[in-house]
Amino acid sequence: MTAGRGQRHAGRKGGAPVRKSITTRYFYSTAVLLICSIAVMGFIQMYLAMGYFREENGTALIQTIDNAILAMQEAADDGIVEKRAEAAEAAGLDVEDIKRGITLTARAAGKSILVTDAYGSVVLSIPSEYQGMEVSVKTCNATYSRGIYDEMGTLGGIFSSRYYIAGKPILDEKGMLQGFVFAGANADSLTEYLANLFSTFILSAGLMLMVSSVLSIVLTNRMTTPLRRISDAAKKFGGGDFSARVPVEGDDELAQLAETFNTMAGSLEKIDQSRRSFMGNIAHELRTPMTTIKGFIDGMLDGTIPPENQNHYLGIVSQEVGRLTRLIKNMLDITKLEAGEYKVNATTYDIWESITSVVFGAEQRLEANNIQISGFAPTKTLVLADQDLVYQVIYNLVDNAIKFCNVGGEIRFSVTQSKGAVTVGVRNTGAGIAPEALPYVFDRFYKEDKSRGLNTTGSGLGLHICKVLINLSGGKIWVDSKEGEYCEFLFTLPAPPSSPIKGGKLKDQ
Repeated sequence: MTAGRGQRHAGRKGGAPVRKSITTRYFYSTAVLLICSIAVMGFIQMYLAMGYFREENGTALIQTIDNAILAMQEAADDGIVEKRAEAAEAAGLDVEDIKRGITLTARAAGKSILVTDAYGSVVLSIPSEYQGMEVSVKTCNATYSRGIYDEMGTLGGIFSSRYYIAGKPILDEKGMLQGFVFAGANADSLTEYLANLFSTFILSAGLMLMVSSVLSIVLTNRMTTPLRRISDAAKKFGGGDFSARVPVEGDDELAQLAETFNTMAGSLEKIDQSRRSFMGNIAHELRTPMTTIKGFIDGMLDGTIPPENQNHYLGIVSQEVGRLTRLIKNMLDITKLEAGEYKVNATTYDIWESITSVVFGAEQRLEANNIQISGFAPTKTLVLADQDLVYQVIYNLVDNAIKFCNVGGEIRFSVTQSKGAVTVGVRNTGAGIAPEALPYVFDRFYKEDKSRGLNTTGSGLGLHICKVLINLSGGKIWVDSKEGEYCEFLFTLPAPPSSPIKGGKLKDQ
């Protein structure tokens, strides 16, 4: 057991297993498929060639037999072969003429010919070495019953090697069996033919494999090049380089993959840039109040700030600590919201409840800046949303409006209902937002000091949090502004399903 574990551990330490590239695997797969296809094709070709050869030889042998029978008929008036050559002579047949006719037929066809009596005894043969031999009764019966006999063999041992053999019975005018004629062709020609065919096939297959291999390598490299480029780009991503892109060539699936990869790469690059910007903004936002706090505390400790002024600077330190607290809370809120850790608890309630609660809570700040409120006419308007999330959105927007409303200015609320949605607007007079800054107001840590006269105590996260919360609530948020006149933030919330109306009033849900 210990040795086995040690061997496995050593195997892992020895390095990762060598992986075959896609090119290699594709080439091997193509080669195996091609070889199997060629082998099947070769088998079919050999089978068809053998069948063709046998058919051709069979036809030739039958023709030879027919010619031999015709020769015998021409040599004798009745064309009948008796049981023995002597009997044929006694019957008045010219055996020599019969032999001469069969010999000419055999030589012309290049075949061996055997003439037997009705019992299978060879009475005539070309060459003569087979004369006197016996063809088995089984073969004779098969020939007589089928009319034509064919086989690849030795005709019951008559031939010393394999022959392709055909046979036919000899019948008289009355249809009576008189004997048999067998013709044979040496099968060595078939072997030679198949050997030549096989050699030609091997040569052709080798040439085909060579050409196919070259084409396969070229095509494989062409197909796998985009994949290698994507792999190289992915490795660069792993090393922190998000600028790598893959060239897009053609319009096939690989081109689509390259486009998808480039889109993903662009998104990753934006995310990385956003992360870097976020970390830089966090560092800046934390550094500024920390520097202020440290400077004032050091001044009090080393006596630079006299005791009579310390309370004033302690108040500033307290404000900066409060700013740090809000900043950290906002960052934690964003982290939880974007991570999906907050569970939205949507209920049906009156949106004016949240607006009224926020306005009453900001009453002292409104009075201190002599800000007027308009459009504040609560009329029961139901929404389907998380009341806590919506309260935080309204709070952030009202807080923002108070900060940037001019002294003696106005904050106006609007609530409108359409089919399936409720739109809430918070508008304040003041400097407004520059047109070029509008697309960025919901970005994290964005501060547009120049156009808004923004006080620098803000974290730059309030509006971003509003956007995240509204998205979680199933709505959308946007801004409308005219520089030097006003700024208005608007957002939508889902309206609850329609309820039956009784007495002209919407039934509570």
